[in-house]
Amino acid sequence: MTNPPLIRSLWWSARTQGEPPFDTAHLKVYYPAHAEGTDAERLTGVFPPVPGEHPIVVFCSGVNVAQDSYRSLAIGIAEAGYVVVTFDRVAELFGGQYGLTCGVDLDAARPDAYGTRPTCPTIPAILDALRGIDLLKDSLDFDRVALGGHSAGGTVVLQSARFFPGVRAAFGFGTHTMVATMLGWPAGTVLPAQVECPVFLSVGTRDGVIMGSSDRYGQDGFADPVTRTFDEALPGEGHLFAVLDGANHFAVADPVDPTAARAFLDLEPERDPAESRAAYLEVLIAFLRARLNGDPDSLEKVRENPPPSVTLREH
Repeated sequence: MTNPPLIRSLWWSARTQGEPPFDTAHLKVYYPAHAEGTDAERLTGVFPPVPGEHPIVVFCSGVNVAQDSYRSLAIGIAEAGYVVVTFDRVAELFGGQYGLTCGVDLDAARPDAYGTRPTCPTIPAILDALRGIDLLKDSLDFDRVALGGHSAGGTVVLQSARFFPGVRAAFGFGTHTMVATMLGWPAGTVLPAQVECPVFLSVGTRDGVIMGSSDRYGQDGFADPVTRTFDEALPGEGHLFAVLDGANHFAVADPVDPTAARAFLDLEPERDPAESRAAYLEVLIAFLRARLNGDPDSLEKVRENPPPSVTLREH
């Protein structure tokens, strides 16, 4: 068995919308590195990136879930050869509440505006900020970008991806486009995803957070919103759906912070969360290799032999 590649990270910032001090996203950028054994490495802890241009994966956190909860996921993606960006941004959520948010333009999600602009203006700010990192200036391929997220972070990805050049894939875990009635939509509305690329959606069978949020959408009597999103909201073909048996809403987060976010709504997992994350990562990497690296064989292998806890379907 070969050893995993060396993964290092660096910190950066991006100026976003909003009034100071709530106008800054703090980025953590994971990248494949190599050790040259220099004094500079020993004294600074900074290692040069593996030569070549790497595809970029920007990951949007769930509301009030810190980016460090996705560190193991980000490292796993970076080990497959990608530069992965997570971020924390404290800003207004809604109704005068403040917390960690990927940054949502709620007006862009209303009936008179949806589909005219991204609901997450933080995404282009992050992509622009990456261009200013000298260490990675020759290592980023802005023509091969994937946008992904967890929970609400995945929702804004689905609502925004087509507005950004270079986005070749999108993914979300425990996420959907069923929209809150408070924004003016009829009960049970699933918004069409704003994507022009293949999408990988996934959900666990023990997702208590989505169930506990159903009154926001007036969705009593409707099917699971993640399944409805896959069946009704995605244009075109090439999309992949994974159901993780025994996994809950926070299966991709490690650790889960019991003092914040809405983990108190979640159901107890019926499978080791580490096993669920590994299974999810296996399918995600195969999807990214197919869509960003032009390697359809990797995805075909997963289709033919998915992890034991995963059920896949496509359209």
